[in-house]
Order: sequence, then structure tokens, then C-alpha cells
Amino acid sequence: MTKRKFGLGLSLVLAAGTILGACGTKDEDAKTSTGSEGTDKGTETKDFSLAMVTDVGGVDDKSFNQLAWEGIEAFGKENGLKKGDGGYDYLQSASDADYITNLNSLVRRDFDVVYGIGFLMEQPIGTIADQKPDAQLAIIDAIVDKPNVASVMFKEQEGSFLAGVAAALMSESKQIGFVGGMEIPVIERFEAGFLEGVKAVDPSIKVDVQYTGKFDDAALGKTTANRMYSSGVDIIFHAAGGTGNGVFAEAKERKTKDANANVWVIGVDSDQYAEGAVGDTNITLTSMQKRVDVAVQNIAKDAMAGNFPGGKTVTYGLAEEGVQLADSRGAIPQDILDQIDEYSKKIAAGEITVPETVE
Repeated sequence: MTKRKFGLGLSLVLAAGTILGACGTKDEDAKTSTGSEGTDKGTETKDFSLAMVTDVGGVDDKSFNQLAWEGIEAFGKENGLKKGDGGYDYLQSASDADYITNLNSLVRRDFDVVYGIGFLMEQPIGTIADQKPDAQLAIIDAIVDKPNVASVMFKEQEGSFLAGVAAALMSESKQIGFVGGMEIPVIERFEAGFLEGVKAVDPSIKVDVQYTGKFDDAALGKTTANRMYSSGVDIIFHAAGGTGNGVFAEAKERKTKDANANVWVIGVDSDQYAEGAVGDTNITLTSMQKRVDVAVQNIAKDAMAGNFPGGKTVTYGLAEEGVQLADSRGAIPQDILDQIDEYSKKIAAGEITVPETVE
């Protein structure tokens, strides 16, 4: 089976201005946990540092936060930086009350660029940007119109359209599910695109849409998926961060009990193929990827070169190669891959406009 990807890659040149804010508690008082200690040195150490604050999903959410951290780690290792002060690091947020505290802590530790990962960081990043106009801040999935903030957005609806096409063409029961986290614009773009993709293939297919209200509750994701699969749904697309891990858990449990169970999951943000492993088989149909890892690296490259212009927003979709469907590894037949590819080309060319909200 030929391996295929759609709307691949990401070539980002991003911007934002001067450094981040402090005015908060001391580092030792921050309500955080950091990553494991250690040093990853290359051949030459650069005089540059970067760090990120996760949202409540955590750095190991197998999704958005983890992908951002992998990008920062890769940049650090490539440039001979060590983990910790003066190199690269992260702080993990246990609740939304930790965001400003954690951002302040990283600024006080003099990191050259500090990232806020996710839409929920919008207000905290704006607050710190005002408090410390000399700080260089970046936010993923939200727009903060400040001269010292780089904002990065993605056209999730375009990649999700392709996921909807794949689900509609692959579903045997003609019942499909969508599990979202919080009802916020970024997740609504996932939903809108997915529904449009399904409708483009077969308007008669009904999609069961459920929002859990959380990004960090795998148990809730599992019970939500259980209800869907029990009702006849055979493919679920999740856009729920760590909550989506429960969707995988439910599908894998059913596949373990019955090797012939027709249950699939479409992952989100990163390639979640590994999350679907069940013995010698796999229940991950594909994943709608956002190249957040490449985005954070390119912001860092610009900043390290002294080119971190503030107040700019860059948005990436299929035409900009910022969203993609992951390699299905044979789960999707070639004739269906070809149909998905045709839709991808039409979206990238502007022949199909995918709505950002549910119509």
C-alpha cells in the first residue's frame, strides 16, 4: 500500500516582538511542575533560550502540548542547548489559575522566548505582554494583538474536512462520532470542517457530536466513546486533547475483547498511530495533524537570528502546508486515498472553501 499524506509539512516564518512579563510570585512559589532534569548538548552551545507553558492538558497529552514540547526539544538539541535555565524548558499547568504564574516564572528566569500553548492562554499572554513590553512571547491557537507577541493560527477546518471525507468513505455503519473538548473557536473549527467533509461525501450520514467540556479527563472521553460505539458509531474523530486518550482506550478495549470489532479513531494534532496499537493490529484510522512542532522551532530560529518582529499573526492551512492527514499505514485503501487527495487539492487551490463554524 502506498503511503500518502495530504497537505503535508509546514514552512513557517513567524513573528512577534520584544520579551515577556513578570510581576508575580517567585519561581519556587509557582504552581507548576517541570520536566525531568538532564542535559542534551550538541557540538556548540548557543546563547539563546526558550520555554513553554502547557495548558491543563499537560506536556504528555499525546497531542497538542506534547507536539509543541517535541518541537522545543528538537530545537534545543539541534542548537546544543541544555535543558533548564539558559537552554530550554517547560512548566506544566494544573489549572487555568496557573497560567499567569507560570508565564511570569519563565520570564523571571530570563528565557529569550516564552510560548503559551493553546487558546486558553490568550488572556494570560495578553496580561504578561502588557506588564513586560520587553518580553518576547508567542501564542499558539489564539491571536493576541500586542507588539511583543507572535500569534500562530491554523486552518483546522481544512484538515478536518479531509478527516470527514476519510470517515464517510470508510464507515460501514454510516454512523460517525465527533468528540470535542471545550466549546471554543478552535475546536469548533475542527467540528465544522469534519461535518462538511462528511456531508461532501454523503449528506445522509449523521454525525453524533459531543463536547466533554474538558481537555484533561480521559475517563470522560472513554465513557463518551462508549456511548457512541454502543449506539452503532464505528469511527470517532476526537479533538479533545488528553480527554481524547479515553476515546482510544475505549476503542482498544473493544478491539481486545473482539478482534472483529469495527471500531476506529481519528487522532488529532500529532500522528496518534502509536496510541491505537492493539496487539498486531491498530485502531487509528489516521490523524489530523497540525505542525505545531515546526511552528515553535521556526519562531525560535527567527528570534535567535534577531528577527522576532512583534504584532504579527500567521495562519496556516492546506495551501501553506500547515495541516495534514497522517499516513494511514494501510488502513485506508488507495482508491479512497486518491479521493481524499482530490479534495485536498481543491481546498488548497481555493475551489472549496471550508467554513470555520457549523452552518
